[in-house]
Amino acid sequence: MKLNVRAQSAQNLHNNSPIVLVHGLFGSLDNLGILARDLVSDHDILQVDMRNHGLSPRSEEMNYPAMAQDLVDTLDAHNIEKATVIGHSMGGKAVMALTALAPDRIDHLVAIDIAPVNYHVRRHDEIFAAINAVTNAGVATRQQAATVMREFLNEEGVIQFLLKSFVDGAWRFNVPVLWEQYANIVGWETIPAWDHPALFIPGGNSPYVTEAYRDDLLAQFPQAKAHVIAGAGHWVHAEKPDAVLRAIRRYLAE
Repeated sequence: MKLNVRAQSAQNLHNNSPIVLVHGLFGSLDNLGILARDLVSDHDILQVDMRNHGLSPRSEEMNYPAMAQDLVDTLDAHNIEKATVIGHSMGGKAVMALTALAPDRIDHLVAIDIAPVNYHVRRHDEIFAAINAVTNAGVATRQQAATVMREFLNEEGVIQFLLKSFVDGAWRFNVPVLWEQYANIVGWETIPAWDHPALFIPGGNSPYVTEAYRDDLLAQFPQAKAHVIAGAGHWVHAEKPDAVLRAIRRYLAE
């Protein structure tokens, strides 16, 4: 599946591989824009809407091999032989899955606050409830939608993030499929070891990358390095963009 993208050319001459930025669950290609704005100085940038999100095609299938194939199809469509892939959360798992499908297409890999594990945890039921309540209320504006959502969610940042995908009275993500396929999204099938340097950027306050996952992570990414961002939660790049960019640039320069 060829994904909807925003493509930008580098502002300066360079010899760097293009960067593909991959958002997480309930997101869109805008989500990693804060990284794109810096990295575009010396990289061509492709920001993607994942399947069932944003303006990309819909599918009943929502699993990581399919998402990785979407990334290959999108690289092919843009004549990109090899790319640096940077993904957050679900997007981080998608770029990790790409190492199993097309390892030769990856130059560098960055996974932001996610590990290659099955989490066995439902962290998004309140979000689904809030999203469905907005749909059932039949509201048209983001302001009205926010009022409905505050009955279910108390983190204003999460509400505003979700509302970026509420356009003309409708959600841009495919809610029924995300609900149906949720086990695949939080799940993970172990992949062969990708024996190249990879960077993991956990938030110091986040439960997504902990010592408990270390062995699983290193079995699949034996050359992984972790750069923990102290004081950040799951939305590391939004909370501490400068620290995240410093870590990414240091890794890309090695």
